[in-house]
Amino acid sequence: LMSEQEEIQIDRQNAPYQLSSDYGITQDRDLQAYVAQVGLGLAALSHRPRMPYRFNVVNATYINAYAFPGGTICATRGILLKLNDEGELASLLGHELGHVNARHTAAQMSQAMLPTTLVGGGAAIVGSQAGALGDLTAQLGSIGAGALLASYSRDNEREADDLGLRYMAAAGYDPRGFVGLMEMLRSLNKQKPNAVQLLFSTHPMSEERYQDALDAVRTRYPQSSGALYRERYMDQTAGLRRIQGAVEAMQNGEKEMARKSFDNAAAQFQQALGIAPRDYAATLMMAKCRFAQERFAEVERFAV
Repeated sequence: LMSEQEEIQIDRQNAPYQLSSDYGITQDRDLQAYVAQVGLGLAALSHRPRMPYRFNVVNATYINAYAFPGGTICATRGILLKLNDEGELASLLGHELGHVNARHTAAQMSQAMLPTTLVGGGAAIVGSQAGALGDLTAQLGSIGAGALLASYSRDNEREADDLGLRYMAAAGYDPRGFVGLMEMLRSLNKQKPNAVQLLFSTHPMSEERYQDALDAVRTRYPQSSGALYRERYMDQTAGLRRIQGAVEAMQNGEKEMARKSFDNAAAQFQQALGIAPRDYAATLMMAKCRFAQERFAEVERFAV
């Protein structure tokens, strides 16, 4: 029930709020350009190549990637640190492209429109999804878009996996990169630390999904001649990996914020700032923490 132009309009209206919630686009221009280049190369091979795709690295440190219906696709710094090569990056971006190309968000919103009006149905989805995620989204990147970033179904995930694998293989990547991504997600799903709960709230992972991905690679690409480009990925993410300790400290600080352990959170954010003194997300996280502690005189110091 939703046209392509409506998808694009909804994207343009809502994506900026999520990017702002995720502390904006990275200041590392080389990293941003690199991820955008990989993403646009995949998008040109997708089923909807004329969509106005935009690929962004956001400053948020929680582990996730997401797509808006009009082609805005984002990966957090947290998830980029979990990848090992460009093949895995292409698999991640290809998966998000799969959601856009299969029009999963448009389908969810259309279903919500059937029993009631767009406003009523959309509000119901926003309320149910936001309530389910609770305090976690407030600390690890707010899902301000509600229905637009609502949890995908397992069928949605399988379809996005299938399309993502097709796109990355068509772009010349070794499908083993897709296996590597699935193995990483499987490992995180077993650990279930707070920093990845949001990832699996929006992108459900299961052993069945993992096995389906392995079978698809084995049966469709038994003798691939593609490449993983590990060295190139490591070169392009060197700046991010240099501040990995700061990113991990921010992740720990956000866990403490969720527990309302503000003194412990402040210690973690201070550690992050010791490693990356000018990091935009770290300074704003510390400002939020000082505000929660009612140490208002220090808030402006970090927020300005």
